Amino acid sequence: MFIRTLTTDPIYFFRIVAILIFSICLHELAHGWAAMSQGDNTPQKTGHLTLNPVVHMGWESIIFLCFTGIAWGQMPVNPSKFRFAKLSNILVSAAGPLLNLALGLVFVVLLKIFSHSNASELLSLDFLYLAARINLALFLFNLLPIPPLDGFHVFSEIFPQLKPLENTNFGIFAMMLLFLIPGVGIGLSTIANLFIYAVVAI
Repeated sequence: MFIRTLTTDPIYFFRIVAILIFSICLHELAHGWAAMSQGDNTPQKTGHLTLNPVVHMGWESIIFLCFTGIAWGQMPVNPSKFRFAKLSNILVSAAGPLLNLALGLVFVVLLKIFSHSNASELLSLDFLYLAARINLALFLFNLLPIPPLDGFHVFSEIFPQLKPLENTNFGIFAMMLLFLIPGVGIGLSTIANLFIYAVVAI
């Protein structure tokens, strides 16, 4: 269990928790801002345009994160209020993963800058690397075309034949497999690592 890391490597534990909470909150806010731009004021009406992690994640997700290293968030939106049914849904769904991609790129750039300067003493390169890897992995994970992930909503608008899967148990079954198969997480982290090393080495 991830919670054991608290006793074996507390710094790593708190780094993971802090990065995930920060990244998930901004991920959900990106959905909210995109929804607002598309004519849906639900995020504002429900009080979700905030940095408060409890609002976006709930105590259940935060506690689950501390025990397992896995967490989730939620941003209430009303697609019926979108200006453009298909395009707006794609934009709102893609906003979260794209925010994680942007964060990942920012941390990669910072890692490159500080790894080649004396300023590296002021910032932890390990933290920057971890933040970059987590956000790039979140970007890749959330783009998987599996309900209820954002990637499913994007791809189901492009390929409408996928839409019936949203109302079946396929998503639950697929998500269980993703978390049960260790190779999935390792594969996403490996792709993220390759990208980080490629950029930093340039």
